[in-house]
Amino acid sequence: MSELDEKAQRIVDARMRLRERFLDKIKQSPAQADERPMGTGEANRHGMPKLPPGQHESKSWPILDLGVKPEIPLEQWSLKIDGAVEQSVTLDWAQLMALPQVELAADFHCVTAWSLMDSTWRGVPFSTVVALAGVKPDATHVMTYAYDGYTTNVPLEEALKDDVLLVHHWNGKPLPRDHGGPLRMITPQLYAWKGAKWINRIELLTRDRKGFWEVRGYSNSAHPWRDDRYS
Repeated sequence: MSELDEKAQRIVDARMRLRERFLDKIKQSPAQADERPMGTGEANRHGMPKLPPGQHESKSWPILDLGVKPEIPLEQWSLKIDGAVEQSVTLDWAQLMALPQVELAADFHCVTAWSLMDSTWRGVPFSTVVALAGVKPDATHVMTYAYDGYTTNVPLEEALKDDVLLVHHWNGKPLPRDHGGPLRMITPQLYAWKGAKWINRIELLTRDRKGFWEVRGYSNSAHPWRDDRYS
């Protein structure tokens, strides 16, 4: 096994150990454990009705932001992982692209009542990135930050799910700037505002702290199959 292969295997092993710590909580999360979830259609990839309540399917991807669309050259881009970690880590674009990449199909549910179905995403599992820094045992939540000043919070058991990615490609093409390119987070089992566009920092927290929309009256938990939009 080459040195690069050994490094990749160490990253995969660290991710698996981290996920195992939270596996019971992941299995008990609403989008996996609710016995009578709301919604319509056949079961989706994780057992919930394909279309959450109050949603309609959109054939296009509407553009929503805070009124700022930062333009970040790849040579200037970075992602910092800090907070309740063993060692803070800052990745540049080349280091991010050197991490194990995945491609998967997932849906995208916006709190404004539209759902973009069956997109193909390519990127790095969120769990891989935070595993690089070594998540401390008392970490419970995540706060993510973006180049436009946006923030949003996520429980660790939600953030560590296999379909939560830091994505750089959508349907085979580089993620457009309008939608958070070069890199954004997606949270297919939560409403989409929980996935920051233009992400540049991940802070591990030992207690929950609300982000931009959460302090403005949006739900702190954001479960689509509970119609959990506002606090």
